[in-house]
Amino acid sequence: MQAVYNIAEICARHGITDVVLSPGSRSAPLTLAFARHPNLTVRVVPDERAAAFIGLGIAQAQKRAVALVCTSGTAGLNYAPAVAEAFFQLIPLVIFTADRPPEWIDQLDGQTIRQRNLYGAHAKGAFEFPVDISHADAKWFSARLVNEAINLAQAAPAGPVQVNVPLREPFYPKAGEEIRYEQDVKIIRESGINSSLEAAELQALANEFGNYSKILFVFGQQPDGESPPFTDQVLANANAYGDEISGAVFIGDVISNLGPGQIIAEHWHIIRSHDVTLAGLSAEQKYLLQPDLVITCGLSLISKSLKQFLRAHPPKQHWHVQLNGATADTFGSLTSIIRADPNRFLTALLECTSPLWLLPDEINEARSNYQQRWTDHERQAKQLLNEGINFLDGNSHKFNEFTAFKRTLAALTPHTALHLANSMAVRYANILGIPQGRHIEVFANRGTSGIDGCNSTAVGAALAQPERPVVLLTGDVAFFYDRNAFWHNYPTPNLRVVLFNNHGGGIFRLIDGPRQQPELEEFFETRQTLTSKNTARDFNLRYFPVSSFAELDAALPVFFAAETGAAILEIFTDSKTNAALFEEYRTAVKQAFS
Repeated sequence: MQAVYNIAEICARHGITDVVLSPGSRSAPLTLAFARHPNLTVRVVPDERAAAFIGLGIAQAQKRAVALVCTSGTAGLNYAPAVAEAFFQLIPLVIFTADRPPEWIDQLDGQTIRQRNLYGAHAKGAFEFPVDISHADAKWFSARLVNEAINLAQAAPAGPVQVNVPLREPFYPKAGEEIRYEQDVKIIRESGINSSLEAAELQALANEFGNYSKILFVFGQQPDGESPPFTDQVLANANAYGDEISGAVFIGDVISNLGPGQIIAEHWHIIRSHDVTLAGLSAEQKYLLQPDLVITCGLSLISKSLKQFLRAHPPKQHWHVQLNGATADTFGSLTSIIRADPNRFLTALLECTSPLWLLPDEINEARSNYQQRWTDHERQAKQLLNEGINFLDGNSHKFNEFTAFKRTLAALTPHTALHLANSMAVRYANILGIPQGRHIEVFANRGTSGIDGCNSTAVGAALAQPERPVVLLTGDVAFFYDRNAFWHNYPTPNLRVVLFNNHGGGIFRLIDGPRQQPELEEFFETRQTLTSKNTARDFNLRYFPVSSFAELDAALPVFFAAETGAAILEIFTDSKTNAALFEEYRTAVKQAFS
């Protein structure tokens, strides 16, 4: 078993500090190797689906690889949703799946399935650990294989990698036998790519950039950095280079973490209310916003309106800036893939771009007009959300989740890690926006946009950064689907879960298609009568139920107070009321921009 025990040592030498494992018999040698290693933090989560998403949340928060360990059989299959999410979010996971020896596969042996390449196209790679590791060559090969797997998981673009480990009995050391870790174990390190464009290529792009009148930067999902994120760094340079790109417009969904706002020079115009704007504009108004050049960075977008707008009004040129990996043509207009670090590229582009006063007058005027159209619409959208929709003030209307969501966002404390569950939570946040100037970082499982691990990912973040407030805003279906996220023995006093419970999948009353069908309630909404009171009791979480604006306003300060500890705020609303008021919102948007 020495080669198996060395797996833990190799992980530690590569900087992996956190391991999430689920108990099992076949995985016992791996469990003991990781559990006894002095430099690893090992957490036990019984439910493999929750365990994998918790590991994903830890990796996401710490921005480094996490190891997952499970036993043989369907245990590894339960990792699959989180593996797919990690693959599309570029999050490094190193997955060790214990297995039967190959001769016992398909022989009706217990807890045995076909585990080779278990995650298929949703893993960056799959490795098969040798069964017989007694020969020196096999031991060398096993160490080399684990090194390759870890390097592959962490190399850009990062992602999940499987190491399948077939194990024969006996699994456990004899009484008094120590597990030791070889200090001369083989370690192979891989240097990071440091890519930048040649000066001539960069200058050619800068010259082309100067020829366009209507320039739109679009930022997809991206994390904040431990130092200021690249968007902040680029925006900070507006103080020096703002005139060079006056008239360019910057759009980012709430998951783009696009700049905190206070360092943005007046030349830079950040559009955050595009979901509202594009939902209300006429075809003629949208035509006037058609860009000449779109420059994109980051991953997925939430806004369907933005994607549809750019597909219907394609730019002359679409540049996507991405250092490596496969590139998506989201709008169907991609013309150039720029292989560079986005921060370095955008900063260098500003340094090479001709000053505004050297550009032709017609370009200056067209840029100014383009910028003004977007900023006028942004002002209209913000005014509408703040003053123009009666029910959003909550004073003279029925209690509803849209207004409750707005008040909850307003109550978030500085430096919060905000996790948004899929379905309506992430959409409400994208419409309403988050408070600026509080350094709130936004997370969401938008790699696959599933509801299956939203709780667990937030739990992982709370475990990874216990000093930071972690808030999850979620709907009832996503919450109850993932209740096993709380089934572990580790305190999370910094975790707050805000549960919007309308007793069903309320999103289906808000989107065209299912809301017009007579089968809506039975077959789409997932109607249920559950509350989270018992969940809070079972897992020792404080519980705050509210069903009115007065109760919500009273609960929010106490709920978010640091001394409150881990808690659930359950906001009860009526699905039909929510749908009626959301329709009122839609009508108000169309009227505001007509």
